[in-house]
Amino acid sequence: MKILELGGRHDLHLKVMAHGGVGPIAGPCLVCISLLLCHRQPFRMLGLAHIAKRGFCSTQVFWSRMRIAVIGQSLFGAEVFRLLRKNGHDVVGVFTIPDINGKSDPLAQAAAAEGIPVFKYQRWQVKKVVVPEVLEEYKSLKVDLNVLPFCSQFIPNEVINLPKYQTIIYHPSLLPRHRGASAINWTLMCGDKTAGFTIFWADDGLDTGPILLQRKTYVSPDDTVDSLYNRFLFPEGIKAMAEAVQMIEDGKAPRITQPEEGATYDPLLKKDKVEINWNQTAEEIHNFIRGNDKVPGAWTTVNGERVTFFGSKLWERLPPRGLEVQIPGAIKPAIVHRRGMVLFGNDEKMVNVSQVQFASGKMIPASKFGKTDSSAEELTLTPEEEAMATTLKGVWQGILNIGVDETTDFFKAGAGSMDVVRLVEEVREKCNDIRLQNEDVYMNTTFEDFLNCVIRRGRGIEDKEPFEFDAVKLHVNNRDISFPHQLFIDNEFVDASSGATYNTINPTDESVICKVAFANKDDVNRAVEAAKEAFEDGEWGRMNARDRGALMFRLADLMEEHAEELATIESIDSGAVYTLALKTHVGMSIQTFRYFAGWCDKIQGLTIPINNARPSRNLTYTKREPIGVCGIIVPWNYPLMMLSWKMAACLAAGNTVVLKPAQVTPLTALKFAELSVKAGFPPGVINILPGPGSVAGQAFSEHPTIRKLGFTGSTPIGKTIMSSCAKVNLKKVSLELGGKSPLIIFSDCDLDKAVRMGCSAVFFNKGENCIAAGRLFVEESIHDEFVQRVVSFYPEMKIGDPLNRSTDHGPQNHRAHLEKLIKYCEIGIQQGATLVCGGKQVDMPGLFFAPTVFTNVEDNNMIAIEESFGPVMIISKFTDGDVEGVLKRANNTEFGLASGVFTKDINKALYVADNLQAGTVFINTYNKTDVAAPFGGFKQSGFGKDLGEEALLEYLKTKAVTVEYS
Repeated sequence: MKILELGGRHDLHLKVMAHGGVGPIAGPCLVCISLLLCHRQPFRMLGLAHIAKRGFCSTQVFWSRMRIAVIGQSLFGAEVFRLLRKNGHDVVGVFTIPDINGKSDPLAQAAAAEGIPVFKYQRWQVKKVVVPEVLEEYKSLKVDLNVLPFCSQFIPNEVINLPKYQTIIYHPSLLPRHRGASAINWTLMCGDKTAGFTIFWADDGLDTGPILLQRKTYVSPDDTVDSLYNRFLFPEGIKAMAEAVQMIEDGKAPRITQPEEGATYDPLLKKDKVEINWNQTAEEIHNFIRGNDKVPGAWTTVNGERVTFFGSKLWERLPPRGLEVQIPGAIKPAIVHRRGMVLFGNDEKMVNVSQVQFASGKMIPASKFGKTDSSAEELTLTPEEEAMATTLKGVWQGILNIGVDETTDFFKAGAGSMDVVRLVEEVREKCNDIRLQNEDVYMNTTFEDFLNCVIRRGRGIEDKEPFEFDAVKLHVNNRDISFPHQLFIDNEFVDASSGATYNTINPTDESVICKVAFANKDDVNRAVEAAKEAFEDGEWGRMNARDRGALMFRLADLMEEHAEELATIESIDSGAVYTLALKTHVGMSIQTFRYFAGWCDKIQGLTIPINNARPSRNLTYTKREPIGVCGIIVPWNYPLMMLSWKMAACLAAGNTVVLKPAQVTPLTALKFAELSVKAGFPPGVINILPGPGSVAGQAFSEHPTIRKLGFTGSTPIGKTIMSSCAKVNLKKVSLELGGKSPLIIFSDCDLDKAVRMGCSAVFFNKGENCIAAGRLFVEESIHDEFVQRVVSFYPEMKIGDPLNRSTDHGPQNHRAHLEKLIKYCEIGIQQGATLVCGGKQVDMPGLFFAPTVFTNVEDNNMIAIEESFGPVMIISKFTDGDVEGVLKRANNTEFGLASGVFTKDINKALYVADNLQAGTVFINTYNKTDVAAPFGGFKQSGFGKDLGEEALLEYLKTKAVTVEYS
């Protein structure tokens, strides 16, 4: 036999045997050498294949790989073992810990599955002297390299130094920093901005051996031991261990001496050593808590009991409202609130924790600390649930390999993180598809608590704070109604931060309906914070578009279920006639949400052909993206419908909303907020803040986080909003403002229809209608007859209680508006217009104003120029046939919201429609709006659209992406 050394590799050998039947040869077969040099495979198989195919060579070729021992434990060790085997390395033995409760370690399981010898030692040495039997058994494997991915046992130097290439170890820090067994914990506790791992050559020191390789990553502000490990240290560490072994085999593994500069040795963390020191900044407290999450767990004493905190995050919002808890040594009391418990550092900044654990081991959401825990209530099980309990006990026994009773603790019995995943999956498979989160296991560690959790989930009971609020309850309109009266922020109804309230008035009799919270700038800040978090970090921002649409459909369904209640609230709060409120105020609101719910998964971009940068090619595409936090301010004439017109498009686009209803009509908006929670909208997506425009509304305009503001209201206020938005952050603005909509009635019209539609155009919703026909131009030849018919129509209009089904005309919205209408008519009379009827308050209790008709109105009269926003018909005549003249007069206004024309001549109708300067033109109809048709004005009636596809564009931004490729 002759051994040849080829290619300078010390482990590459050829075994040359006698040529079959011919005699000895001087050298190996050249074909075999060619195969050997061109392949990196187990060459023993190549040689045998060659013998079979050629039949004239007895050369045996084999690849003599390093003989590797994997020493350690855990899933990490198992994955390293699997990858080494996958890469073709020769693992000759696995050394791990003994079984726990009859359950073998994952590394042992992985090795056994592949037929690799497994050795389970209780210890390798006694009193620092190696156990002889253990050493001899280890020596028998003739190991060339020890690989220690994770090992909790102390391995003696006789084993460490025996192999030809000695031993490499994985350590989860960037050595020489954080030597010791709690390296990941200390990385976080010390606030390191960079983390990583080291693979080093073992020596006789503690984590002091020469470095083979290192990998590093960033540390995010909210990283925990688990997140850092799962994101980087685990997956990248497995790959790096395999890479290190390959470097050793290739003869390219460095040995870099660890520097002593910056070296630290950090002690093993134990429970008694991790009490929180409150004389630290919030960031230092946060680092300490997350560095000990979940083991051993940072703790403090509350009411004489040890309480451990988990799930720490820096709280960068305003201090929440909630239950104060005294903590000895802390600068301020902790605050228990619906998102957890806020803790204060000595810099008065805040940390929020999501879970707390008592000394008994019981873990609860921090939001329930100090409160009655309904999840702890004893349940009476049904026969089916008793059977489920037996199944669950079997699942626990299968995982833990021990007997299980009510007091058995899942983790104290030896379960680990992978067992949690297995338990959650087995519950889903064996317990009627009940779906748990991993956190449910950590929060219910004993079998009794876990069973209770599973049964509650099976009954559809969530361990969430109940949605409760102080509702106003009334019996009105032959029905019981209820509605909130507080601010709605982050899915909670809360008092204003100042505690201020105001009275909202029923215009039918000017009685007080209830007191409503009065939002100020601080409340706006809180609401915007909630909306920002929901958009950037919450469930809403991650939600699929189709799921977003499903929520909106669900909300529309709830609005429909509560339609009569909503219409009743709208009627008592705004004076809307109940039948109109039911059909239009509420009915169109429901239609709007359903329309835009359908748009959610149809918001698309474009692909755009552009010139290629030759010889490469280019592709440009656009994306439609939500803007972020949007502010919406709506008026008092259609409180719910105006909310829906704007908010539905805003939500469909994926934004979050802070909305201010009109101060005088807040109640349907607050009822809507209640329904949004019941529909399942996540916290922070919708926020409703009643209050004055001068305070809350101005705060919307000036808030730098609000990137889009939609407003419906008067032109002067719109100008103020636009100016404020421009000065602060150039936020995108859409404005639906005042109108003085002209309605042109030609002599060739259907006069009966024109009279009926003309009256509706003016008197619909008591004239409190943004597109109301503010001025009628009637062709001279039919002018007098038109006026006579209008006056004869007048007695048919029943004025009175808006809840009465026969009422046509309810009260004006509020007293200030009524008084403005009275003044408006007085000026019309003073300037020479003829008052045909009305013009005054109706002689009855309440804010009722008589439908009014003026004729002989000149173009320079104030009532011909300014909007009344009430039931006031302004009639002017124009010369027969003078189409151009009446168009000039109709367009001689700074407003351009809507307009109309009545004629049987389609050519004339279309010509007039083409030349009227208004965002909406009605031909032979009026007030015919639809959720699919865009709505918005020209000139000082504003810009931007509600409704239709165009409304979505108001709440989206367009991003262009250009790609270059070969």
